[in-house]
Amino acid sequence: MSDYGHDLRFGSFITPTNAAPEQVLELVRVSEDAGLDLVTFQDHPYQPAFLDTWTLLTYAAARTERVHLSANVMNLPLRPPAVLARAAASLDLLSGGRFELGLGAGAFWDAIEAMGGRRLTPAQAVDALGEAIEVIRGVWDAGNKERLRVDGTYYQVNGAKRGPAPAHDVGIWLGAYKPRMLRLVGAKADGWLPSLSYLQSLDQLAEGNAAIDEAARAAGREPSAVRRMLNVGGRFGPPSDRLLSGTPEQWAEQLAAVSLRYGVSTYIVMGDDPATLRTFGQEVAPAVRELVAAERAGR
Repeated sequence: MSDYGHDLRFGSFITPTNAAPEQVLELVRVSEDAGLDLVTFQDHPYQPAFLDTWTLLTYAAARTERVHLSANVMNLPLRPPAVLARAAASLDLLSGGRFELGLGAGAFWDAIEAMGGRRLTPAQAVDALGEAIEVIRGVWDAGNKERLRVDGTYYQVNGAKRGPAPAHDVGIWLGAYKPRMLRLVGAKADGWLPSLSYLQSLDQLAEGNAAIDEAARAAGREPSAVRRMLNVGGRFGPPSDRLLSGTPEQWAEQLAAVSLRYGVSTYIVMGDDPATLRTFGQEVAPAVRELVAAERAGR
């Protein structure tokens, strides 16, 4: 059993379709009104049917007051890390500390290469992501007056001025499934963000936790420094014995059990149905918090 003791957070995962941008913004508003903590969008810069995620994040930040915002996750191969770091810090400052940085190593390499990105092997992509995190954190370290220099294989920074610093400690969350990426999460990241639909079973969360914890300790970090997150999907309806297919009460019981057994403290519901977002924020989230708090208090 792994409970890392983090406060529970709940969010939405909205498709950034450009066919109806007003509907995307309405889902952002519904998310905030429903009490959700986080609004996220996928990032596929090579997808012409989608709004540009960075532009959407900035616009959504200006149209909201409370929710945090993030890509889920940002396509690093098409977004240079030094520029991304300054953009992230700027959006965090403009939004009053409401931006988080979800990052991915890259996929769909044919499409990335077609947009001018560099094709990498899976191992190379993980190494490049590790270098990118070093660049990003270096840019954010505005109190360090020494010019930033990173002599990486994939990213080089040759004496760049640092800053600005973000308004708060922006979390770097990585979408990760395989051992090499999980070790990077433990060594350098603030959050692990997989999708339930990509997991073969919930036990894969325990395996991922073990790999992350080991890598964190090897890097001199506490395993609890890494928030465990999960993109989830399902439907609300009559009682069912299936995972995330039933009443809001069943959803709450199941997610509370996942939190207490696997340490997940952030749930992001996938889908573009306003009713689902309202139920998730207004009924499921408070119930999960109550169940987890009661269990923690009784230990």
